Amino acid sequence: MATKTLPVSLDALEALTQDHPTPFHLYDEVAIRRFARELLNTFDHASLPGYRNYFAVKALPNPEIMRILQEEGMGFDCSSYAELLLCEQVGAHKGTLPNGMPRIMFTSNNTPADDFRKAVELGAIVNLDDLTHVDYLRRELGEFPSLMCFRYNPGPLRTFGDSHDFIIGSPEEAKFGMTRGQLFEGYAALRDAGVTRFGLHTMVVSNERHTDALAETATMLFDLVEELTETLGIQFDFVNLGGGFGVAYRPEEPQLDIDCVAQKIARLRADRPALANVQVVTENGRRITGPYGYLVTRVRHTKDTYRKYLCVDACMANLMRPGMYDAYHHITVPGKPAEPTETYDVVGSLCENNDKFAVQRTLPVSGVGDLMVLHDSGAHGHAMGFNYNGKLRSAELLLQKDGSVRVIRRAETYDDLFATLNFTQ
Repeated sequence: MATKTLPVSLDALEALTQDHPTPFHLYDEVAIRRFARELLNTFDHASLPGYRNYFAVKALPNPEIMRILQEEGMGFDCSSYAELLLCEQVGAHKGTLPNGMPRIMFTSNNTPADDFRKAVELGAIVNLDDLTHVDYLRRELGEFPSLMCFRYNPGPLRTFGDSHDFIIGSPEEAKFGMTRGQLFEGYAALRDAGVTRFGLHTMVVSNERHTDALAETATMLFDLVEELTETLGIQFDFVNLGGGFGVAYRPEEPQLDIDCVAQKIARLRADRPALANVQVVTENGRRITGPYGYLVTRVRHTKDTYRKYLCVDACMANLMRPGMYDAYHHITVPGKPAEPTETYDVVGSLCENNDKFAVQRTLPVSGVGDLMVLHDSGAHGHAMGFNYNGKLRSAELLLQKDGSVRVIRRAETYDDLFATLNFTQ
């Protein structure tokens, strides 16, 4: 069984908390860079040299992390105006990726016109979520960008049985994307309007660790591109397989075999000579930064009623996934021996009973003052934070290549929290 450890010692962590009170998120720059390179090299070695990943900004929307990933050759997947502004701030709108594609892809739903305008201004690939957006974009912008994309929702054509992803759900129940018939209508409309370059996108799995499910997505899109090309006489620049590369949140779980995924996708494309010049891209966020982030918190109180509780100074506002999705995040207690153990609920201080990081979890015997680490918080952790009960969002710290730690987002203050209120009579 694999182990999950923090990349700093207990003494270093305690020293860090003197200047940066818990809770805070800590990200490992070396590990993020290492995996980013590994991902791109793996696909390159699998005879997919044009492959690139558009990092899903929503997973960890911090410009310092984005600069790191940009240096490692990644683009950015955006779904909002704010995320586009972050891309602009780090210069992602300048130049292209090594495969010649724009550095930004904009995939949104229920989209305001200003978001589309900003995406076009930054040279992003505009990925439309609905057929009605064709006329909407024509009306609001006057013309279409030369490169356009649609998001496909296969509905009942892609079934997962009882094992469909809880985060996204069954395709038929998802609010995202267009039907197969709408795709043909949409691409024909764009072709007739003078658009000459096209892409196709889908996102039907999330946190997937089974290679076959990811390969099935590639098969689905490759088949569809062949049919669209033949039927409509258009040429595709790329297919975007979406994100969904999973994380092994539990130590006993195997990580997704990235090499196997790349090899399967490469073979599927090689079997279709008409797709030889079609680039393959993805938009992973979780797998890029998730395993390399840590929520550090401290036990504030203990409670012993019908269960034993460790009451920590972090709460659901710092990491929503356990309360929202019943998601597992591994917890370690630095410096504590493995034995003896006790069974605890690890809880925050929100006035909500689902404010729990762990339920009936076996942990080393712990008490007030002990530091605790929630692992794999580097994606959809701080990003999903909120201010319910007046909770302040925590700091984000970066463990740099030289071993030093730098603040890349300071903790919120009550002045921040109340800045938009009017207290005057």
